[in-house]
Amino acid sequence: MDFLYTVFPISGVSTWIFLPPLVAFVISFFTSMAGVSGAFILLPFQVSVLGYTSPSVSATNQLYNIVAIPSGVWRYLKEGRMVWPLTWAVIIGTLPGVFIGAWVRIQYLPDPKSFKFFAGFVLLYIGFRLLSDILKNKTKKASAQKNGSAGSAPDFVVSSPQFSLSRVEFEFAGDYYSCSTAGIFILCFIVGIAGGIYGIGGGAIIAPFFVTFFHLPVYTVSGAALMGTFVTSVAGVIFYQLLQGLYPEMSVSPDWYLGFLLGAGGFAGIYLGARLQRYVPEHVIKVILCICVLFVAGKYILNFFI
Repeated sequence: MDFLYTVFPISGVSTWIFLPPLVAFVISFFTSMAGVSGAFILLPFQVSVLGYTSPSVSATNQLYNIVAIPSGVWRYLKEGRMVWPLTWAVIIGTLPGVFIGAWVRIQYLPDPKSFKFFAGFVLLYIGFRLLSDILKNKTKKASAQKNGSAGSAPDFVVSSPQFSLSRVEFEFAGDYYSCSTAGIFILCFIVGIAGGIYGIGGGAIIAPFFVTFFHLPVYTVSGAALMGTFVTSVAGVIFYQLLQGLYPEMSVSPDWYLGFLLGAGGFAGIYLGARLQRYVPEHVIKVILCICVLFVAGKYILNFFI
């Protein structure tokens, strides 16, 4: 069985070859239902379990997004649940922040301990936003029942999407939704910076924000968040690769072998998650995400002081 154990040359990680794609598959299956690729949980797995602590772990995480996300995007496109005005707003707002975040990661957060401390607060904020939304909607039984049976709704597709400098608007499942274009741009720019530092593309932060602040249904947010994460991750990987020439003394560019293995597992997991999402109640998805995020956040913050 030694042939199944390998050493990844760039990261220096030594592990069973089937472990990265298996972990990526399980994580992405659940997280993709909420429009999150799972990269925000895969990063702690790489750092704490695989021992991958160099700055290039962020680039590898974004490479995972590039390989894994297309299957989920295709599924949401096929089912007519891609809100293109929202998607373009996410991409345009996030891209500048991603470049800034990548530079901050290399320049000011190369030490693993400081990086994990920062990552812990990012995850803690995400977790509390999810928890707040779960508690706020706990008593809305009628809404939960609607979400639980949404897969059988004849109009379970996005219709009448509209985009302007002031509003993003669309209809879904018989309801009308509208949100501020400027608000989305500002949010996505800030999220892009955090995502560029953390190596998650920003979807793990954007999706909860859309649900809790803009009150958009998770069934429509998922496709836009994943597509935005994919595009910004492409930009992030390119930027990290270019930065390698400026910082030859440290590992900055992605571990391509490890990234593709993680992405292969994520490709299958995200596709199945997107395929089954409409049959899973929204509050169930949020509870799973909340538990995962708060656990990892608590671990990282506590480890900084111990």
